Amino acid sequence: MFIKNLDKEILLKPLQIVIGIVEKKQTLPILSNVLIENLNGKLRFTATDLEIQITTTIDIDPENRQNEAITVSGKKLQEILRILPDQSKVSIELKDNKVQINANKSRFSLQTLPSQDFPKLNSQLENTRKIVLAQKELKSLLLSVQYAMAQQDVRYYLNGVLLIAEGNKLKAVATDGHRLAYNAKSIKDNFEKQEIILPRKAIIELSKLLTDTDENIELEFSQQQAKATFSDITLVTKVIDGKFPDYERVIPKYDTHLNLNRILIQQALQRAAILSNEKFRGVRFVMTEKNLSIISSNSEQEEAQEEIETNYHGEAIDVGFNVNYLIDGLNNISGENATFSFGDPNSSVLITTEENQEFRYVVMPMRI
Repeated sequence: MFIKNLDKEILLKPLQIVIGIVEKKQTLPILSNVLIENLNGKLRFTATDLEIQITTTIDIDPENRQNEAITVSGKKLQEILRILPDQSKVSIELKDNKVQINANKSRFSLQTLPSQDFPKLNSQLENTRKIVLAQKELKSLLLSVQYAMAQQDVRYYLNGVLLIAEGNKLKAVATDGHRLAYNAKSIKDNFEKQEIILPRKAIIELSKLLTDTDENIELEFSQQQAKATFSDITLVTKVIDGKFPDYERVIPKYDTHLNLNRILIQQALQRAAILSNEKFRGVRFVMTEKNLSIISSNSEQEEAQEEIETNYHGEAIDVGFNVNYLIDGLNNISGENATFSFGDPNSSVLITTEENQEFRYVVMPMRI
């Protein structure tokens, strides 16, 4: 008996931790499976897509001690456990190359594949220093930039987040070529500059798995691989081999600043977005003496206009932006106010906030 009378929730929780990287359609059938190892009183769950690997371990009662491993369809096992009645006791047995799952009066028989064929990622992290910070710090760092990642750009190095450990700071940068988000957090110890690009999928999984607590996370980088260890979870990922754009050149320094109530501008943009062109999502920022007009229109000649009182005293500026990009930035900062900094009508806008002196968000202009 591989597992005997174990509460379904005890099995479901670690399975849900690793399942996020399991794709339904895989080139290798075993990649749809999760490796479950019973290691003398510990259950270890592992999933991989050959680029990322997530492992988590739980303690189980002494009567379940043994040394055995199985692989089984992660999605199917998750569905079975999820839909069983609460407090169900689950037993799992390996029989004739199949896994038999018994719970109450339910019985399921699932195909399995040899556990020795499960492709684990080899460690490529010799002599790396550990970067330590609170989970909530890394989570907020990633969330503050990840929306600016590219999705499936041919410039593959944009499909992720640049992480830089330098001095006592961990910096994060994401850009899709139309906007750029930058933020930094303090870390323990001092580091010589080292940087990697973490792929999009790894960033999204890390953001989901990290908790809003002061519990530590340890990060290790090499030129080939990165590893995050936290809360009985280990995430190992290949890194993107490419040259990230020089983000410092993209972040402008301007003299024209508009300090705006964050909620006020956010809601004005959301209203203007309703009548913006569905394809291009453009809005115009028209700044005149003590006034900001936000104007949108679409191919059906419909128009929206929002007026906001400001402290602006410079020359009139009329510049267009993608409204979704502006809203993304405002959704990911806190505090009462946001500062919009401008150059000329052909320049990007820089969004900053007093609450977080490190945060920078740059949106390129668009012609409307």
